[in-house]
Amino acid sequence: MARAPRLTESAGAVFAVLAEAGSATRPQLATLAGLSKPTVSSAVAELEGVRLAAHSGTSSGGTGRTAAVYRLGPAAGSVLAVDLGPALTRVRGCALDGTLLAEATGSRAGAADVVREALDALPDDAPLRTIVVAVGDVTAPGERGTGMRPATAKAGPVFDAVAVALPPGVPVHLENNVNCAALAELHEGAARGRHTFGYLRIGVGIGLGIVVGGRVLRGANGAAGELARLPYPWADGSEPRHEALEDYMGARSLLRRAAEIWQKTDGPCPRTTDRLLALAGKGSAPARAVLDRHAVDVGRLAAAVIAVLDPGLVVLGGSTGADPRLLPGVRAEVERLSWPTEVVSSTVGDLGTVVGAARLAVARGVQTVTEAARVKD
Repeated sequence: MARAPRLTESAGAVFAVLAEAGSATRPQLATLAGLSKPTVSSAVAELEGVRLAAHSGTSSGGTGRTAAVYRLGPAAGSVLAVDLGPALTRVRGCALDGTLLAEATGSRAGAADVVREALDALPDDAPLRTIVVAVGDVTAPGERGTGMRPATAKAGPVFDAVAVALPPGVPVHLENNVNCAALAELHEGAARGRHTFGYLRIGVGIGLGIVVGGRVLRGANGAAGELARLPYPWADGSEPRHEALEDYMGARSLLRRAAEIWQKTDGPCPRTTDRLLALAGKGSAPARAVLDRHAVDVGRLAAAVIAVLDPGLVVLGGSTGADPRLLPGVRAEVERLSWPTEVVSSTVGDLGTVVGAARLAVARGVQTVTEAARVKD
């Protein structure tokens, strides 16, 4: 990994706002960075000198005067985001202004090859600044360096398999996949404009992304939102089992419940949740019954979340949770059990995790450059 050049503090500040803006004139940079125009001019010249900024044209003002427009230069570099999903691996490579440079999708079993495909598509002259890997597991708070593994055995093996494809010397940061998806909903999805909400994912497993004040709440152990650890079942004569709630709410149990009530006259029993949802949409009575029961269960789980967090908004995501056919039943159960809370379906879809991971990667990539700004002006 190419080291970022050492910068003055003003150059670091201008680089950060230029990365956020994508492109800007020097007067705009002065306003955004809160610096004087002469200081910004000096900072831009410094950034151009080390190819962290580049001239990209001119802009005409209302008075007819033109101003030079700047963007990030080739030396600013790129970042990589990897979503190690339960079935698919999705990878995105981005410039530090968020521009998409490369993407690849493939099976979980071939995760390393998917990562290599995306890496090969990145520009040769854009040094890789950082990598964020989203895993379906607990990740400890703070940064993780290359070679670190997820906190439990859930995602350890697949992370180890993909780690061999990651370039040596580039910082690798692990993040929980639900937290990444929650960030995508915050910036680009159903929670845009909201600063506090819960992102409830229901799919192969279950999880909760908690956003408070525009930031993801991770908890003392990095395990905030691990709904799988809620005691279940919780009733007289029942002993809670490890992650039993996830077993009950997850996709496999949903399909098993469908199989238990399916009759030969109903046609072929669905073997995937996508098929089950499609049949429910076509009016299949047993599929609809299973889905209605699932909506009640999701609604009760959402009510538990609301009782603890009072987030004002719950976004339903995941391969089954985001299906709009689930929404009315969930809303009805929340209304029955809890105080008024808005419940909506995810709008970022299956790409939410990799989109959120890319946002984190861009932020960390910018940080690697601006942290070199330690020289006083």
